[in-house]
This record gives sequence, structure tokens and C-alpha cells, in this order.
Amino acid sequence: MTTPSHHVADPVGDAVDVELLEAAAHVAATRCGGGTHSMAAAARARDGRIFTGVNVYHFTGGPCAELVVIGAAAAQGAYELEVIVAVGDRGRGVVPPCGRCRQVLLDHAPTLKVIIGAGDGPRTVGITDLLPDGYLWADQQIDPDQQPTPTPTSAS
Repeated sequence: MTTPSHHVADPVGDAVDVELLEAAAHVAATRCGGGTHSMAAAARARDGRIFTGVNVYHFTGGPCAELVVIGAAAAQGAYELEVIVAVGDRGRGVVPPCGRCRQVLLDHAPTLKVIIGAGDGPRTVGITDLLPDGYLWADQQIDPDQQPTPTPTSAS
């Protein structure tokens, strides 16, 4: 099997999607500059399209760039994301998702791969590696066909 041209081998994990990393870095460099927008993210959908977005900082807790990308992809009909990466402005490089984003990414795409940075350079890991033994929101949902039938209570 050959590695697609937009991937490079990662000796530790899955291949790193260089094209995706470059897309996020470009948005961070050209659209972010501290203040309201300080992080950029890019995600590749199952169909190969790349979606980008930036965070919207607000003291009340605006959305992170990864969450903006999920919405941008959905707005274009892409609901199955394969890999995501976030890059900080001012040359900060690859930044791993925060705890809230890890949970949202796990809930929306449990097989998602995430590019994270480290001293050895970027590498790709599964979202479950970043949130082991995580709470799965989908596990708590009730199947409408299996809802318990309420029993009538007698009036006293």
C-alpha cells in the first residue's frame, strides 16, 4: 500500500496529514493574531475535503477552533470527519485539543484521528487516546424503540 502524497509516515502512530497541517498553519498565520482569534483548525472529511475555522474568543467561553470546524463541515454536508489538527497563532505550532473539545470530538466522531505536537514533532493519535475511558454521550441515549412503557399510577 502506498502512502497518499499528502501524508508522511509517522514512526509512532498513523501517518501525519501534512496538507491538513499546512492548511491549519496557513489560517493561523493569515487569519489569527491574538485577541478574538488565536487558534485555527483544519479537518479532513471522509470525502477528502478540508474544512478550516478559527476560534471565537469571548470571556463567556466562545467556541474553540475545532468546534467551529465541525460546524463549518456540517454546513457543507460533511458529517464524517477523519482527522483534525489545531494550530496556534504567533508560531505556536500544533496545539492539542482542550478537554471540552476532546469530549465533543469523541461524541461526534469516535474514530477521529487527531494530529498533536510533541518534542519529536507532530504525530497522529486517535481521539480515544486523548480521552481514555471517556464518557460516551451516545451510550446514555435511549433508543426510541426500547423506551420503557410508563405504567399508569392510580389516583388516591
